[in-house]
Amino acid sequence: MKALLCKRHGLPDTLSYEDVADPIPGEGEVLVDIRAAGVNFPDVLIIQNLYQTQPPLPFAPGAELAGVVSAVGPGVTDRRIGDRVIGSSTWGAFAERIALPVARTLPMPETLDFEEASAFILTYGTSYHALIDRAGLKTGETVLILGAAGGVGLAAIQIARAMGARVIAAASSAEKLALCAAHGAEGLINYTQEDLRERIAALTQGRGPDVIFDPVGGAFAEPAFRSIGWRGRYLVVGFANGEIPRLPLNLALLKGASIVGVFWGRFIQSEPARFAADIEALTQWLGQGLIRPHVSARYRLEDGARALEDLVARKVTGKVVLVP
Repeated sequence: MKALLCKRHGLPDTLSYEDVADPIPGEGEVLVDIRAAGVNFPDVLIIQNLYQTQPPLPFAPGAELAGVVSAVGPGVTDRRIGDRVIGSSTWGAFAERIALPVARTLPMPETLDFEEASAFILTYGTSYHALIDRAGLKTGETVLILGAAGGVGLAAIQIARAMGARVIAAASSAEKLALCAAHGAEGLINYTQEDLRERIAALTQGRGPDVIFDPVGGAFAEPAFRSIGWRGRYLVVGFANGEIPRLPLNLALLKGASIVGVFWGRFIQSEPARFAADIEALTQWLGQGLIRPHVSARYRLEDGARALEDLVARKVTGKVVLVP
C-alpha cells in the first residue's frame, strides 16, 4: 500500500510518499481501507517531534479517518467486513490502510459522506469536551472563539450555538469572518485590523465573555484573558500560533477566572465512558442538523505535505482532508 511517511523529523517537505507493507490486524483490531483522512495541526507537531506523544520512526502521521473495514483480528465481534467506520489514531491515517483497536472506531453516521466523516471526530470531540465537559457552558452565556475559522473553531461555533450560547468569533480576515457568521457567530472581530480588547468590550457591553476558547495561543492570549468576564473560563485548547503564552496569574485572581486545560487525547484514554457519551450526543446533533463538518479542500494522499504546509500558512478554513 501507499503511505505518506515521516522518516526523519522536520517540516512537511521532509515527508515521502512510498510503498509500505499492508498492516495486519492483531488481537482486538480491525483493518480499515481509508477513504479519507482529516488533516489537523497536531499532525504538523508530531512530524517535528513536538507533540505530547511520539511514535518511533518511520511512521505515517494522521490522527483521524473514515473508511471501510476490510479485515478483523481475533476477538473482534462488534465490527464486520464492509462496515463503514470513523477511526481515531494518534498517527497512521495518512495511508491507504490502517490497523487499529476496534475501540478506536465508531460506526459512521449515515448523514455524512467519507470526507465529512474523516473531519468529524477530532475537531468536534475536542470542541465538545472543551465547551461542555471542561467549561460547563450554559445557555445564554457568551463564548469568544479565537482562530474561529479553523477546524476546531467552526466546530466550537456550531456546538456553542447548539447549546444556546452567544458566539463572538475572532479571525484574521473578512473572508474567514464571513464563514464564521455563516456557521452561527453573532459577533465578529478581525484581530489584524481591530483592537481585540476594545472590540470585545463593545460586543459584550463591557462585561467580557463567559468562556474563551483558544486553540491558537501566541500574542492574542493575554489581551483576550484580560477581557474575560467575572468567573470566566479560559480554555487552553492548543498553540497553532507556535508560541506558548505566559499568562500573569494575577489576572485569574482579579477576575475570579479559571484557566482550564483541554487535552482531548488524554481524555479519551482516561475517561472512555464519558468520551462515548460525548460522541453519542454529537451524533444526535448531527441527525438533527445542528452541526456538520465543513470540508473546504481535498488533497490527494501524495499531496499531503502541501496540505500540511497550507495548514501552517493559515491558508485553509474549516477542515481539509486527504483522499487516497
